[in-house]
Amino acid sequence: FFSLVCFCLFQVLFVAGLSFVIGLERTFRFFFQKHKMKATAFFLGGVLIVLIGWPLIGMILEIYGFFLLFRGFFPVVVGFIRRVPVLGYLLNLPGISSLVDKVGESNNMV
Repeated sequence: FFSLVCFCLFQVLFVAGLSFVIGLERTFRFFFQKHKMKATAFFLGGVLIVLIGWPLIGMILEIYGFFLLFRGFFPVVVGFIRRVPVLGYLLNLPGISSLVDKVGESNNMV
């Protein structure tokens, strides 16, 4: 039960924080772009399903929607993390490097 409450609170704070950082209008435009409607439906539908009381299904839908919404930011994040001393070393390890390269090569920018 506690993890459900924390997860719901995280989702609310995430959307609220995004609204404070980029503004309400830009947040609304980000979530409701025509090509992101599927991702937004999964993300917000997952939030609703978690609040209804099916946390596992809701979290899976939210995570899928989150990755669809923010996949254009992953190359930027990977590039930033590779410049951090310890984390960059870990991302360049043989097994992890190929996986990180796949995530970082996304051409689908926001």
